[in-house]
Amino acid sequence: MLMHQLLIDGAWRHPDDIALRWVDRSKVLSYGEAVTEMEKLAGALASLGVKKGDRVSVFAHNGMDYLIAMLGAWRIGAISALVNVKFADELPYYFADHTPTVVIYTHDMLEPMMRAASGVPSIRHLICMDGSQEGALSLPELMAANLQAPSDPWDETAIAHLSYTSGTTGKPKGACLAHEPTVRAARCIAERLQIVRNDVSFGPTALSSSYQLVANLLPPLAKGASVNVMGGWTQTTGWDAMDALGATAFVANPTLLEEVLAESRLRGKSPGNLRYGLSGGGPVPPTLKIAWRDELALPLVESFGQSELGGFMALGFPRLERNDTKIARVGQPLPDKEVHIVGADDKPVPTGTVGEIVLRGGFMAGYWGKPEKTAEATRGDWLRTGDLGLIDSDGFVTMRGRRSELIEVDGVRWFPRDVEEALAALPGVRQAALIGVADAALGMRPVAFLTLKDGATFNAASMKSAISGQVAYDLHALSIEIAEELPMTPTGKIAKAELAARYAEAA
Repeated sequence: MLMHQLLIDGAWRHPDDIALRWVDRSKVLSYGEAVTEMEKLAGALASLGVKKGDRVSVFAHNGMDYLIAMLGAWRIGAISALVNVKFADELPYYFADHTPTVVIYTHDMLEPMMRAASGVPSIRHLICMDGSQEGALSLPELMAANLQAPSDPWDETAIAHLSYTSGTTGKPKGACLAHEPTVRAARCIAERLQIVRNDVSFGPTALSSSYQLVANLLPPLAKGASVNVMGGWTQTTGWDAMDALGATAFVANPTLLEEVLAESRLRGKSPGNLRYGLSGGGPVPPTLKIAWRDELALPLVESFGQSELGGFMALGFPRLERNDTKIARVGQPLPDKEVHIVGADDKPVPTGTVGEIVLRGGFMAGYWGKPEKTAEATRGDWLRTGDLGLIDSDGFVTMRGRRSELIEVDGVRWFPRDVEEALAALPGVRQAALIGVADAALGMRPVAFLTLKDGATFNAASMKSAISGQVAYDLHALSIEIAEELPMTPTGKIAKAELAARYAEAA
């Protein structure tokens, strides 16, 4: 099946049900109306010469036009290529990488967009979502023209979506997600999360991330539920919006899930009709899962994925885990993925042993324009995730961290997550991140950065003493620093490379 066919099928079954809502502007489209808008956008793109396989860049804030732009591109067989607005300075790289035919952008991004587009001859048209600007067409005028869309090329194997990696180990790469495996993954996710037609999914994180695609957009559409996106999230306004809309699912990252917990404490209740929170973009501290369970009586479901998947390699269940010793587990692999743990020799390791997580089944068709990187990542037809973890006897996956983030201290391999979770469990600690810095004697010296809750006090020595019995490392070399805030990626993950660079510069 094609990604946009989920919307079409929903319109056939229940055209008047709400499909899409842009929370910031209170703009709502039913399934039937959303299909009409998709057809208009598809017709507009086709009139500008966009054809199957062409890239349509979207460089904008979350909103209804963003969703329709993606759907319209898929409808005519084009490829949606999404760039986060936080990467305005790097836009020339993205455009040069995927060579779009058309760029759809939001008006306040005109200057960086024009600067980047000027050096890319493949770009034939610029389309402003907010009306005409010099050198750009007006999206509202194109939509009002109601131009006829061509017949659907209907190729399930075709690439539909370029999902860029976070670039933690080099330049971001465009992971090519095809229609059929991504839809199959979305349906499996919908089944795991027990999504039904009357669910209200609420996702305020960036639409440019594949996490929104496979968590907040496609799975609800597969079940005829409603999808809500928000651009101007704050702890208060986001909580209010979820409460007013009766949200049943909150699709976010650990930072926003922490904010919902904090606001719910202030108000004495959880927002809306929530039945679960869903986290992606980075590991979830067990303390946060426990707080959601014990204070909100709600499950915090953890997902484990990456841009290359078009889905998740493992996903929790929307139910409360009462056993604290098991709460750090992510969940079982989904039915569309075969997940193994392998050692350095590529052979499976025993149950409960840490190794690299590899999988086969549905994953990317490759990195756009990077055959060598593709061959390296998909050696032997298995996706090499670069993530380290284990699978227990129940078949549940527990993530231990990125292989690239391991720290070797005086010959001993440290898993940063062990120390981070121990520190995060201490009273007053909000976030914790561990990095390694070069050290002549130790090879790498571990440095932990903490952000504190309001009113909390800090004493490095007492903190080290408090966690010494909880981790299997000699903590004498560990130093602990306080940060006002930690740098974050657009997906809500702590940007450790940037944190290390800041530390080096300060030192």
